[in-house]
Amino acid sequence: MSDLNKLGLAEARDLLRKGETTSVELTQACLAAADAADALNAFVHKTPDIALDRAKAADERLKTGDAPAMCGLPIGIKDVFCTEGVDSQAGSNILKGFKPEYESTVTQNLRDAGAVMLGKLNMDEFAMGSSNESSCYGPAVNPWKRDGDDTQLTPGGSSGGSSAAVAADLCLAATGTDTGGSIRQPAAFTGTVGIKPTYGRCSRWGVVSYASSLDQAGPMTKTVRDAAIMLGAMAGHDPKDSTSADLAVPDFEALLTGDIRGKKIGLPKEYRVDGMPASIEKLWNEGADKLKAAGAEIVDISLPHTKYALPAYYVIAPAEASSNLARYDGVRYGHRATLDAGDGITEMYEKTRAQGFGPETQRRIMVGTYVLSAGFYDAYYNRARRVRTLIKKDFEDAFAAGIDAILAPVTPSAAFGLGDMASADPVEMYLQDVFSVTLNLAGLPGVAVPAGLNSQGLPLGLQLIGKPWEEGDLLNTAYALEQATGFVAKPSKWW
Repeated sequence: MSDLNKLGLAEARDLLRKGETTSVELTQACLAAADAADALNAFVHKTPDIALDRAKAADERLKTGDAPAMCGLPIGIKDVFCTEGVDSQAGSNILKGFKPEYESTVTQNLRDAGAVMLGKLNMDEFAMGSSNESSCYGPAVNPWKRDGDDTQLTPGGSSGGSSAAVAADLCLAATGTDTGGSIRQPAAFTGTVGIKPTYGRCSRWGVVSYASSLDQAGPMTKTVRDAAIMLGAMAGHDPKDSTSADLAVPDFEALLTGDIRGKKIGLPKEYRVDGMPASIEKLWNEGADKLKAAGAEIVDISLPHTKYALPAYYVIAPAEASSNLARYDGVRYGHRATLDAGDGITEMYEKTRAQGFGPETQRRIMVGTYVLSAGFYDAYYNRARRVRTLIKKDFEDAFAAGIDAILAPVTPSAAFGLGDMASADPVEMYLQDVFSVTLNLAGLPGVAVPAGLNSQGLPLGLQLIGKPWEEGDLLNTAYALEQATGFVAKPSKWW
């Protein structure tokens, strides 16, 4: 069978179980596609030997008839996940050459389920960015292009390599992480599906930290069904992670009925921001109409503290980053600067961090250190934490009033050109997260679903926000939206 790399997880799983293909054949197809797509710069550390070894083992396991849903399926792993014996740099020069002797819990779960790792995927440095342009590997490139325009576009950030690889069919699915929208925004920019689970649903152990109270791993896939399959394999309680929830993992795929009759879907008025492109507002309204036609009740709601979410996020996240990234000093692993005669430990720290961290990471460390300093801790950090509590309460009040899910845009625009923000104020880039950071501050699950194309032929996405720990119900609503929109567009191959 040709074009095996174009399959989704569910399709490939079913073919494997029927004996109509093998994991080795699937893996070889994906490896060939990845080798032919270096122009996208999505894969930054390919692992063909590991992939083929795991594919062969998966084929043997499949013969027993007792293999999990992910067994034999080739996927890409975002470079933020530590993988045993494989470069794990989190997109940063300061971790150049770091090869962990251990496996992150999420990738171990996938490995135990028989999934096949094709390699590591590009990302913004330490997951700090919305365009994948802060990566030490250079930017990943969106496989989509505007109609009649050869400008290279961003695949989004920080999980830009993951979204580009899935959209271009270089892998069947990929892992991502979402701190302020870094799964959902890239999914929207590339016409793919991405779910950020409830905080604590997937272990953070072995995931290089950016902001510990916000980071959450999740799958990036071609369909909602695939997201349900992969999330089931990734999730689970982990005693090594104190923030991991000791809750049973439902069979998310079994909950995909598409029946949303009687569900109440909220539309938050605060998300209708000034300057929203007409194409985004039209998509949002059409999405609400489709859910209504499927039997849901559409309700206007208010989340009054939404306007404070972005500034609160850009106080809390850099503060946590400042603390987390203090460990990278050139002493134990990663990059160490060459010292001049007479240099001491302080000079080593300074030179190593100046050389190893890129400009955006340096900026966020400096902002975080500032807001945590003695004179400003209460004025900025503690105030932002109080605002976070109010944002969380807004969602709690909406759900308590009977709302089952909230429908909103993912991004304020379609994918923009690489380099377009190079001379812009950093705040302009941060505004890309205006619709997405609220979920992370509240710890809620959210899923991005491709819902249409803009006038230039680029994909646009909508997000659904759900109740904590109810990813199954959320994915079912997303499944209904996916069925209603019927989005099947793919980028035209140019790479």
